[in-house]
Amino acid sequence: MNESTPQKVAMITGANKGIGRATAEQFATLGMTVLVGARDMRRGEETAAALRAAGGDAHAVTLDVTDPATVREAARWIEERFGHLDVLVNNAGITGSGQVSPEDAYDQVPSAIDLDLVRGVFETNVFGVIVVINAMLPLLRRSPAPRIVNVSSHAGSLTLTSDPNGPFAALLPSAAYTPSKTALNALTVQYANELRKDGILVNAAAPGYVDTDSNNHTGHLTPAQGAAVVVRLATLGVDGPTAGFLSEDGPLPW
Repeated sequence: MNESTPQKVAMITGANKGIGRATAEQFATLGMTVLVGARDMRRGEETAAALRAAGGDAHAVTLDVTDPATVREAARWIEERFGHLDVLVNNAGITGSGQVSPEDAYDQVPSAIDLDLVRGVFETNVFGVIVVINAMLPLLRRSPAPRIVNVSSHAGSLTLTSDPNGPFAALLPSAAYTPSKTALNALTVQYANELRKDGILVNAAAPGYVDTDSNNHTGHLTPAQGAAVVVRLATLGVDGPTAGFLSEDGPLPW
């Protein structure tokens, strides 16, 4: 690496497929060093190898957001290898249902929910984000322009989901996935408020209805299209927004 123009180092959780992988591909195209966080090291390495074959600088990192030991080890490795981190994308997330489509998520209807399912979803989608951010913060503080992007969902909007005539009216109510994204949005604002004075911009990205495993590939957007807003928020200038909830079309209602 040329020390006079150091490459930005970007860490993405859940980066071996879907929106995470598409984000990694776009970061690599921009010339960043991409750290492919994945629970399964084999899958992570396959993605990193594909990025390298396409001319990118990529490395696989074992990271399970529900296992703090792997998160701490990942932070230690990044510190030893690069000494800092410029971008953190908290992309890893689960629906908790494995449903064919959101309309079929009967197991998440509030009145019949299994509390263990709720705990499992929050463990990944909310608590895991706290674990990762806190482990990576010392590295982010060493960057001249640190950025944190939490991958949320339009479903996290109380305004959109509470509208009986709105876009989510036809979906079954959810006591797990949807509230987890609302909580993630709230968490994003609180981190942004704390870190604003340090120049660390923290935003929540809503990729839209993307064709991924989580919806059995029923989404109408490609992963690359969904990743666009994530990449935009990860590369904001110094005057960019923080504490925002944004889609590629602009700010979303809370």
